[in-house]
Amino acid sequence: MSAKSIESTLANHPFFQDIDPEVIGSIVSFARSISFAAGHLIFHQGEPADRLFLISHGSVALEVFAPDHGPILLMTLGVGDVLGWSWLFPPYFWHLDARALTPTKAIAIDGAKLRASCDANHELGYQLMRHSVSTIEQRLQAALRQLVDLHSA
Repeated sequence: MSAKSIESTLANHPFFQDIDPEVIGSIVSFARSISFAAGHLIFHQGEPADRLFLISHGSVALEVFAPDHGPILLMTLGVGDVLGWSWLFPPYFWHLDARALTPTKAIAIDGAKLRASCDANHELGYQLMRHSVSTIEQRLQAALRQLVDLHSA
């Protein structure tokens, strides 16, 4: 994927809405297109959280490992979803596993460089924090609904 295609993908993604196009242009320098085969472990709980992923094709399972049961599916993410926010919050380690369920394509953005950009541009930091918290809130609500469904059955 070309730099122009990555820039267009970032500019059109909800996570980057309200972000100045010049700032998006600077983020392109540390963003890249990445692909995962079905079954590929994208990241593992406890590993350093070093990237933000914007899913452009395919689907990804967020899983937690239970010693007595193995991996437990928490939710599935797809096209247009953001994968990973642990790059933004210390201590910068993944809290879950992420596995490609189907062949998956994404834009991967270097988390340390994105944090540095947020430190240098507080408006960018504010907007990305707002969008991250919104994503976290949506996922928390989905997890709560799933928990209620489990206990209601």
